[in-house]
Amino acid sequence: MTVDLAKTHPFDRAVLESPWEYYRALRAQAPVFRDPFTGIFHVASYDLVLEVLRDFETWSNRFAPSMGGAALAQIAGDPELEAMREKSYPGVDTMLTADPPEHRRFRGLVNKAFTPRRVDGLEPGIAKLADELIDRFAPGGRFEVLSQFSVLLPLTVIADQLGVPRADLAKFKRWTDGFTAQLSGMAAGPDAKEAVRRIFEFQQYFAARVEEARRAPREDIISDLVRARLEGERSLDMPETLSILQQLLVAGNETTASAIAEGLLLLVRHPDQLRVVQEDPSLVPNLVEEVLRLATPTTNMWRKQTRDATLGGVPIPAGSMLLLRFASANRDEARFPDADRFDVRRANASEHLAFGHGIHFCIGANLARKEMQIAFRALLSRLEGFRLSPGHPEPRHKPSVLLRGLAELHLDFTRRAA
Repeated sequence: MTVDLAKTHPFDRAVLESPWEYYRALRAQAPVFRDPFTGIFHVASYDLVLEVLRDFETWSNRFAPSMGGAALAQIAGDPELEAMREKSYPGVDTMLTADPPEHRRFRGLVNKAFTPRRVDGLEPGIAKLADELIDRFAPGGRFEVLSQFSVLLPLTVIADQLGVPRADLAKFKRWTDGFTAQLSGMAAGPDAKEAVRRIFEFQQYFAARVEEARRAPREDIISDLVRARLEGERSLDMPETLSILQQLLVAGNETTASAIAEGLLLLVRHPDQLRVVQEDPSLVPNLVEEVLRLATPTTNMWRKQTRDATLGGVPIPAGSMLLLRFASANRDEARFPDADRFDVRRANASEHLAFGHGIHFCIGANLARKEMQIAFRALLSRLEGFRLSPGHPEPRHKPSVLLRGLAELHLDFTRRAA
């Protein structure tokens, strides 16, 4: 099948669901391609995505102002949402949508929560949680992966680290869905308005938690942010604090949940690879890297060009928006031979760009890897014979420009003999 790039809308739902032919066409025909529908420049090859990630002065992460108009348009004319906006805290650039030196200042405030030593200390608790979740559904011989396992594991871990009660997990998932709906670029009408409501609820809840931490600090991330000082002088204001908490909450669970679910689906569809890992559990860390390479939960990310420049021989004017195609880069044959093949022994699987690269390398990468390793060890040591549950439709992904995650995944299994 040959994809005509000039006639294929990159955000068509069918392309978002199965983008692999489109990615192959981009890499082969135009690794830097300005699509005629949106005017966005798509960057599809591994080396060119890496080039952009290494040069934040030319390709800036300050893309938030360019993306904010759609959300405001959804609010206009709705009295309820206009009232919420009046009471909301303004969005500010802290980590994801900032460049140095501001980015470095804000990131430095939360780095210590995700050091290898701190993450290693969480391992016993994460392993206990994984086993408890499996205990709940193991007797039934089937489970819906996201709602019963892959969402609950990282969501509980990040809630514990933030210092908020597990009893509120359903709220955190609801708010995460609101943020991801707005990030998706696909929400419109009632869905977009519901996302605004959920984000407002998030702000009100966490603003109250921040005030509680100011009165009585604890040993958690919220209290760490309350105690933090920018440049050793001023404390964070509420919009800055909420911006950081929003990013930690969403990045701390959504992408990891998606990767665990997608990894299980890959194993179901490649029983030979499942057998290899169950026979040799030492391969689990490399399994995680290969899942991250093929799943790439943050499938794309924006950049805004600050000056006229050439990328891959293509002139791009200042002010242009670029979409870095991480999922395409991770299937680039020039970097990963037989790139579409799922291979748990792949020697260079860890060279993927699922966590980005450079100054914006995912701050929670250590934690995500740890959670995925623990999740797969627990699942594969206790369960086997994974298969799609009958009576459910073919697994589908939630439509999104930036994030790729399954809407649901129903699996049957048998319990392994002790």
